[in-house]
Amino acid sequence: MRFVASYAFIAWLCASGLATAQVADLRSTTQFRVCADPANAPMSVKDGTGFENELADLFGQLLDRPVTYSWFPSGMGFITRTLRAGTCDVVMGYAQGDELVQNTNHYYTSVYGIVTRKDGDLASVDHLTDPALKDHPIGVVAGTPPATIMARAGLAKDMHGADLMVDRRVEDPVGDLLEDVRNGTLDAAVLWGPMAGPRIKDDPEMRFMPLLKETTGPRMFYRITMGVRPGEQEWKRELNSLIRRHQEEINAILKEAGVPLVDDYGKELLP
Repeated sequence: MRFVASYAFIAWLCASGLATAQVADLRSTTQFRVCADPANAPMSVKDGTGFENELADLFGQLLDRPVTYSWFPSGMGFITRTLRAGTCDVVMGYAQGDELVQNTNHYYTSVYGIVTRKDGDLASVDHLTDPALKDHPIGVVAGTPPATIMARAGLAKDMHGADLMVDRRVEDPVGDLLEDVRNGTLDAAVLWGPMAGPRIKDDPEMRFMPLLKETTGPRMFYRITMGVRPGEQEWKRELNSLIRRHQEEINAILKEAGVPLVDDYGKELLP
């Protein structure tokens, strides 16, 4: 029995070593291979105009490797069909803490906010429990953290939900909500900053108010990382080093795009 147990243990060790080698072999050393949604504007777009595309270009330059993409719609199966399948080596713009990937250090923190018309009745609202929100039609993406707070605040009857899990090649729920705010169908929309901020940064009639004062319910700010395969420690450390040494360049791209950046605790907007 001891021999059988020892043999099993040795076999397990060998298998573990093989698995580690196979993981390491998946990463390209000649290209910066990015897993991305082809229609997730303003973040990633197949024509290269998204701000995550710009960040990928920056990292490609720093690594002296051409940037290539494995395109697949975000949602169910995205990680399995891209990163885990070995067709690409990094997912840009991945929220910290997801167990499907190994997270790098975060390279920015952003926040949910309220989008209104600047001349609208709700332009000064900066928290979701403000009584002023009641009896006003408000857009929100179903299943997102602010939807929970709004429901608890008694705003369920005023909420106009948009679907979260959609194929953005054919649907644009955030764009639809923003257009409804512009044309007056909605008085406000509560949206994730990186999705809303860049879309309205040049619109003189719209504003984004970050939700920095929420004290109950799900948090409104999230740290954003890159995702790599579990076990690829060397690759993660290499990316972490680049993030640390080039944070100012990263911030410049994000600010130019119109992404609202906050401190790591979601308390203050960065200048």
